[in-house]
Amino acid sequence: MKQPLSIYNTLTRKKELFQPLHENLVGMYVCGPTVYGDAHLGHARPAVTFDVLFRYLQRIGYKVRYVRNITDVGHLEHDADEGEDKIAKKARLEQLEPMEVVQYYLNRYHKAMDALNVLPPSIEPHASGHIIEQIQLVKDILANGYAYESEGSVYFDVVKYNQSHHYGKLSGRNLEDVINTSRDNLDGQTEKHNPVDFALWKKAQPEHIMRWPSPWSDGFPGWHCECTAMGKKYLGSQFDIHGGGMDLVFPHHECEIAQAVASQGQDMVRYWMHNNMITINGQKMGTSLGNFITLDEFFSGSHKDKDGREMLQQPYSPMTIRFFILQAHYRSTVDFSNEALQASEKGLERLMDSWHRLRQLTPSDSSSVEVGGLRQRCYDAMNDDLNTPVVISHLFEAGRAINSVYDGKATISSADLKELQEVFDLFIADILGLKDDAQGGNAKAEAAYHAAVDMLLRMRMEAKANKDWAKADQIRNELTALGFEIKDRKDGFEWKLV
Repeated sequence: MKQPLSIYNTLTRKKELFQPLHENLVGMYVCGPTVYGDAHLGHARPAVTFDVLFRYLQRIGYKVRYVRNITDVGHLEHDADEGEDKIAKKARLEQLEPMEVVQYYLNRYHKAMDALNVLPPSIEPHASGHIIEQIQLVKDILANGYAYESEGSVYFDVVKYNQSHHYGKLSGRNLEDVINTSRDNLDGQTEKHNPVDFALWKKAQPEHIMRWPSPWSDGFPGWHCECTAMGKKYLGSQFDIHGGGMDLVFPHHECEIAQAVASQGQDMVRYWMHNNMITINGQKMGTSLGNFITLDEFFSGSHKDKDGREMLQQPYSPMTIRFFILQAHYRSTVDFSNEALQASEKGLERLMDSWHRLRQLTPSDSSSVEVGGLRQRCYDAMNDDLNTPVVISHLFEAGRAINSVYDGKATISSADLKELQEVFDLFIADILGLKDDAQGGNAKAEAAYHAAVDMLLRMRMEAKANKDWAKADQIRNELTALGFEIKDRKDGFEWKLV
């Protein structure tokens, strides 16, 4: 029996029981990056959020087709219909082909996602590889009377659409007043009937290097077309979940709904999900605002602001970044600070210490700690709109019981120990996607690493038993110099890398 998952639907503004269109199958589309710069913390949040959803849906028995697109054409500087294509501009400034820019930053994006232990999607389509599908979408909207051609470009007719549908239902905006007042502000907008109309196809200017032939002109698709066209191609005319950052609700996702309804008579998406922003000093962190810190800079610990001040007090590991994101509910705002990341680093270390100690416990005939119910409590939290901070709090609570057994102050039975190990492996590794940074998640390497350190410390114990104090001190001192913290116990030793 599947877990009763509830998720918050931005469209209805309430939590809803998740019921997929097709039993045991889930179609999920998430807006991916526009690849003209390095991934930053703001990119990491949707990647981690929907990675957890992807993992969880599979864990509770669904087969998931997860589509996450790559925007490599059509995204203009002002996120609308003005300015230069972001990738074309980067290519011009660096004297490269646009697809060289795309490939370079896409490789780096994938490397950053791998470091964060974000699973690759089932399909990663590029906008530039689906021009035919986008042209067909524009044709369908034109045929249904919700778009018009103007000077070689094609625009969506928001006024006409709004007469029979509600443009603004996702974002909660009432655009009728905006549309009416906008009619008085048409100066300079020679191509559009109304300033709120958005481009479905743009005629390329002579200097524009990214262009394709179409029935209307040599040009390129509007930014909003790609997700509608590719979502339909890979997930069908209706699918279950569409995700992305909250900053995409308007205009991007609002326009996606309008395009779908105008082309096929109904919306494609049943559950709209949006993660909230990561902020810095209370302002959204973003490439366009110039206040971002790239993931590579977090990993190296070096980033200077526009005034030359160092923003990072230390390097932060990929798993610290992932844990930092998961400690907050995905719909809440998270404000970056060194203090918050340092607290996450310590919290992750505590959780990993408990997980490592769990593998070293020796069972007793009976338990004096309470283990029962942990698995379901964690499931209940995940089923409540992916409440990862509550899952983490349950694991911390269980960690206190693990430490009590480890310190000899409590006992645990074989059955309870097995249950605890399974729950920790399931929720820490499989669902939350956390791993041991030191070994990059390679289980074989991690086992060998732990075995080698344990072997050295057993040699040290033998040396002490033989009163070979010089050898015992040498092993301890050399391990300490390498960054290991060693504690002697009456029944052996414990260690960790600090």
